[in-house]
Amino acid sequence: MTEKELIEGCIKQNREAQRRLYEQFAGKMLVVCNRYAPTSAEAEDILQDAFVKVFEKLHTFRQDCPVGAWIKRIVVNTALNAIRNRPIEEDISKLEYIDSESINEKIILANFHFEELLAMIRKLPKGCQAIFNLYAIEGYQHHEIAEMLDLSEGTSKSQYSRAKMLLQAMIKKEETRFEEAKVEKLRR
Repeated sequence: MTEKELIEGCIKQNREAQRRLYEQFAGKMLVVCNRYAPTSAEAEDILQDAFVKVFEKLHTFRQDCPVGAWIKRIVVNTALNAIRNRPIEEDISKLEYIDSESINEKIILANFHFEELLAMIRKLPKGCQAIFNLYAIEGYQHHEIAEMLDLSEGTSKSQYSRAKMLLQAMIKKEETRFEEAKVEKLRR
């Protein structure tokens, strides 16, 4: 089945076509949802909500881009709506004060698994988390993010900067803990 036939089948509410479209994109889109959601369960909820919207709005797809890009945009917007509707949890008191001058601009990620990095991103305040995901991972520009989230471009830039600083502090803390554990193991 070609992409065009798949889309046409979904528009006609053909269950087999809908299943195939879902199976083709659900895995990739769940990864996107996980970057925005605080838990895997919430990410799965966002994914389901997004695919309901995909099937409801597929008739509006103009086919001027790949269907995967169109679906991803719906998934991101659904995730952002979920963030907006979540209670504000700006508790960063567990993180130590961050001196932006003392943190090296380069984040060393080689020692971390994807799940560890995702857990760190999930600890960011919701505004920082959304902007970090949109800019650093999804590739949106600050003016686009500002429009999507109804805020100023300057706010987008400052929240991204704050997100980087918070992540760098978390990474530095984990690296220190890792090094201390390594030294302790050598002492034994």
